[in-house]
Amino acid sequence: MPNDTLALAQTLIARRSLTPDDDGCQEILIDRLAKLGFIIEKMRFGEVANLWARRGNTSPVICFAGHTDVVPTGPLEQWHSDPFTPTVHEGRLYGRGAADMKTSLAAFVTAIEKFVTGNENHKGSIALLITSDEEGPAVDGTVKVVETLKARGELLDYCIVGEPTCTEQLGDTIKNGRRGSLSGNLTIKGIQGHIAYPHLANNPIHLAAPAIAELAQTEWDQGNTYFPPTTWHISNIHGGTGATNVIPGKINLLFNFRFSTASTVASLQNRVYEILNRHKLDYDLAWELAGKPFLTPQAELANAMRDAIREVTKIEPHLSTSGGTSDGRFIAEICAQVIEFGPCNATIHKLNENIEVKEVEPLSEIYRLAMENLLLK
Repeated sequence: MPNDTLALAQTLIARRSLTPDDDGCQEILIDRLAKLGFIIEKMRFGEVANLWARRGNTSPVICFAGHTDVVPTGPLEQWHSDPFTPTVHEGRLYGRGAADMKTSLAAFVTAIEKFVTGNENHKGSIALLITSDEEGPAVDGTVKVVETLKARGELLDYCIVGEPTCTEQLGDTIKNGRRGSLSGNLTIKGIQGHIAYPHLANNPIHLAAPAIAELAQTEWDQGNTYFPPTTWHISNIHGGTGATNVIPGKINLLFNFRFSTASTVASLQNRVYEILNRHKLDYDLAWELAGKPFLTPQAELANAMRDAIREVTKIEPHLSTSGGTSDGRFIAEICAQVIEFGPCNATIHKLNENIEVKEVEPLSEIYRLAMENLLLK
């Protein structure tokens, strides 16, 4: 059917799969995959539904990864149509998850159906890793499935994550890596007192200011061919009691590194400690690593995807590592080549999220051709 991908995307969008609720989306996928001979494993951790499906037991293994969960809708009255009633209007498909990323899930399935129908005895294996915990805390989703696969020695050769990557038109951007995310919760201690008697107090805001200035001006690295330089930014800062006549006893800062493969977690942490200690601050600092950076150099997977995109769209895609974190950071633990490719991302997480209908079936065709390039040539 020429509009099979669109129909499946609409079926998935109609499910109210707000994180971490899958709301039956994975069962819809399972029903179609089982008919193709996929071995289905449901992996539930806590409230999160995960799906690992595989067809074949030899290498190379090409995996399609994604998520069925979506972010909250925001004010319903500001949507042109119900966000869970998929609506086509003026050539665009509207609904929560249309771009992020239920259309990609539909394209995965229809691409695999077409490929398997024409190449039933293909070499290697095809797999899907689907979670309902990507938009939420991401602690019981893909990371747990990866841990399970790693424990039993089940590795992947290639992985395509269906996140929306394109900016202007389908095919213009492939993500071949992502920066890491390292956060810090820093408390700098002083002595609270009356503001009229500063000699009896010690203002932690004044103490912190020179160190903050140095942290903000530090060049952490120069980046590399694929990544921009690492950045450090304060996201929250709080100090004081709310009164104008009280010197606070402490100041609290939340900060975040978005870091490239040019730095390591340890190198960034050690430099922060060196700066804080050199300024003789009394502080507590707790770290949280949301994800390490990962990078897939231009090799078999990126080339297979570029060739498929060129054939379908007639444009030349470029490789990018921009944007936030994705589940690719977890999959990179068991897969040497991970890339992300999906539809345009202009409306993701926004009111009236949508995707151009004319790009839906080509997305499926790109995934199908990528499989051909990797498993048939």
